[in-house]
Amino acid sequence: QVQLVESGGGLVQAGGSLRLSCAASGRNFSSDYGMGWFRQAPGKERQFVASINWNGGITYYQDSVEGRFTISRDNAKNTVYLQMNSLKPEDTAVYYCTAARIFVYDSTMTPEYWGQGTQVTVSS
Repeated sequence: QVQLVESGGGLVQAGGSLRLSCAASGRNFSSDYGMGWFRQAPGKERQFVASINWNGGITYYQDSVEGRFTISRDNAKNTVYLQMNSLKPEDTAVYYCTAARIFVYDSTMTPEYWGQGTQVTVSS
């Protein structure tokens, strides 16, 4: 099994920044896994935000966050990050960390594992 634990969510004003972290663990987890972030706003479907391949050399983003969000990973710590800058009220959502053994080379992802989610609220 793989466990994913997110942290770093909170309340921020529009234009502000937050950094989400996701710590991965479990005997089935390895640094070969592709990692990603999804989000779900109230009343909306869960949507892809960003993904990163095993060594951090390839990343993909949803169009609405391109240039504002940055995904990165530290394999020595089994941790993936999502740096969110220039936040907008429409970024308000629960953010989920995800992992998958197969990395998809486009702006999609089919996660095998999900974290429990962390709330991000952006006030106007």
